[in-house]
Amino acid sequence: MSTPLPLLVFAGSTRAQSFNRKLATVAAERAQAEGAQVTHIELADFDLPIYNADLEARGTPAAAVKLKELFHAHPAWIIVSPEYNGSYTALLKNTIDWVSSPIKGDPLWSSGTKPFAGKVVGLLSASPGALGGLRSLSHLTPLLLNLQCWVAPKQFALSRAGDAFDADGQLVAEPARNAVHGVIDQVLWAGQRLLP
Repeated sequence: MSTPLPLLVFAGSTRAQSFNRKLATVAAERAQAEGAQVTHIELADFDLPIYNADLEARGTPAAAVKLKELFHAHPAWIIVSPEYNGSYTALLKNTIDWVSSPIKGDPLWSSGTKPFAGKVVGLLSASPGALGGLRSLSHLTPLLLNLQCWVAPKQFALSRAGDAFDADGQLVAEPARNAVHGVIDQVLWAGQRLLP
């Protein structure tokens, strides 16, 4: 690509041995190799309580404001979503709830959709099960569409993730690598064309 596209990559998990965090690392490395300007964050680095409007009324946490800034600054994202009970994680929902909540009276963040509107988002997931976390993506997609994101049609759910990575954290199977590359390539392609 001619101008490096700023791309935000993160997983909806903080577990030390998370397959989804491994997959996020694979995606970040691939996107960087494709010429994107990658920012790979860990949600564990952002201290967010469970969203509560009464708590918010006492002041939006600094971590939520930082995430608003990061989300807004990147026109394209890759989100890697674990599947808990057939849906995405409480961690991911809580992050989105804080980032999408408007800050009353703030000239920058009075609109809840500002960090989301028009962003190109690619979705990946990984699971030890046969479906690879696919149901989490089916739930996450309408949430992101409601926030005015452009969700890439290509998605990939990595099944049997316990056997999918080698000792260096790379994907073993070529079809899995190709599927991840396909999502990334579509996000980078669309992100360049939808830049304001």
